[in-house]
Amino acid sequence: MAPFPSPTVSAFYPPKNPNCNLNFVSKTQQCISLLKGCSSMKELKQIHAHIQTSGLHRDGYLASEILQFCALSPLGSLDYARTLLRYFVNPLPFSWNNVIRGYAYSNSPGEAIAVFLEMRKRGTRPDKLTFPPLLKACASIAALEEGRQIQVEIFKNGLDSNTYVQNTLIHFYGNCREISHARRVFDDMDLRTIVSWNAIISACVENSRLDDSIALFVQMRSCRFEPDETTMVILLSACAELGNLSLGRWVHHQVIGKGLLVNCQLGTALVDMYAKCGAVDYGRQIFDRMRERNVWTWSAMILGLAQHGLAKEALDLFSKMKNSSIRPNYVTFLGVLCACSHAGLVEDGYRFFHEMTDVHGIRPMMIHYGSMVDILGRAGHLEEAYRFIMTMPIEPYPVVWRTLLSACSIHDINGSNKVREKVRKRLLELEPRRSGNFVMVANMYAEAGLWEEAAKVRRVMSSGGLKKMAGESCVEIDGSIHRFLSGGYSRVDCEGVYQLLDGLDLQMKVVHSSLYVIELVCDL
Repeated sequence: MAPFPSPTVSAFYPPKNPNCNLNFVSKTQQCISLLKGCSSMKELKQIHAHIQTSGLHRDGYLASEILQFCALSPLGSLDYARTLLRYFVNPLPFSWNNVIRGYAYSNSPGEAIAVFLEMRKRGTRPDKLTFPPLLKACASIAALEEGRQIQVEIFKNGLDSNTYVQNTLIHFYGNCREISHARRVFDDMDLRTIVSWNAIISACVENSRLDDSIALFVQMRSCRFEPDETTMVILLSACAELGNLSLGRWVHHQVIGKGLLVNCQLGTALVDMYAKCGAVDYGRQIFDRMRERNVWTWSAMILGLAQHGLAKEALDLFSKMKNSSIRPNYVTFLGVLCACSHAGLVEDGYRFFHEMTDVHGIRPMMIHYGSMVDILGRAGHLEEAYRFIMTMPIEPYPVVWRTLLSACSIHDINGSNKVREKVRKRLLELEPRRSGNFVMVANMYAEAGLWEEAAKVRRVMSSGGLKKMAGESCVEIDGSIHRFLSGGYSRVDCEGVYQLLDGLDLQMKVVHSSLYVIELVCDL
């Protein structure tokens, strides 16, 4: 069955006989009706064959409808769409755009770039709808250089002031961790929409510029832009990463005050924020009240319960999820394995790990393997954990070895089963310049009373110029996060803090002395 030789209406010449023309129109309407009800590629190919045999293969509208189904329908075939496109004599931009868009949202986003290069080679000029999906594809695969070249094409085609294109540029640079470029595009915009503000705030959150994201939200409000559901989801994500419960509650109050619809996405963000900020009970209340939940909602709640040591509740909720129509994903099983780790459920951990692959077809990621090592390590099964690592089908990341070394420092202080030394050696081979590894090893030797060994490790750090990263603590006061670094004196108000501490120390000494006097009197 040959594909369309041309999509253009001008290539079609209707028959001169009026009766034949009416018959032709009737056949065209029939084909349009068939295409509207098409539900599979098998049906599509049958309709395509009918169009060919009916002499309608040069009808541009029918050609574009077939191409659109193949490129954009979840039931279509991008390969088929691309083949059709090659047989078009002079494809219009929207035909190319449909195929580019289809690939951009597929599992092969890089192919969108290849289609764009073919589009240029065949002399079709891109328009304002060509570049957004193309930049989306570049963002998906972090193709920074290709995205920059596409930005040059945007300038060449005079679309650098198009708001839709600029919004996708911000998203692209944010995804590629080029936040300064994203901010430059945003600052140069003549016209901004709520999508523009959401894009730059999201870019800041994804690049851990959390304070900047909050500042931009304040600036957005001062510019008289009203936040929407997407804005609130992004802000809640920032609150979750900051661990700022007060700010998260304020965002929640804004959602209620503005009467925003707590849809599945926003409800999930609220559950995740409350769980990560330590208010897991509030998260559970929201979860229970939600009418619509997806796999991410369930996963956020299960993981939140597990991380707060509520293993039984997490596993009970997982059982309820399996009884619903929602299928678990990789995050769900991360929460389940975390729950098993906190509860010391080794056999259940193995069972869920195999269920993930054998029943649900989810390929374990490094974080799942690390969770299994954590389950075995916490339970004191060090040799079993070591064998598990050695039989992993993928090369273990250093964090997996660190997890086991941490367990060794608890369950094998004296190194009696020799697992500790094997893990230590492997970890230092993988990360010879990571100071944290040396500190962990030195502390482990010190706890075992091996002071000479601990001193050797410290000397290696000193001679190699390795320094321990300063410890950091955070305190939330009136909605503001105050960070303190170990040994740091940079805060302008630190003098007042130390005066307060001295006062407390003096008061404790007075109380201690008073108690001592009372004890003496009682003895007399």
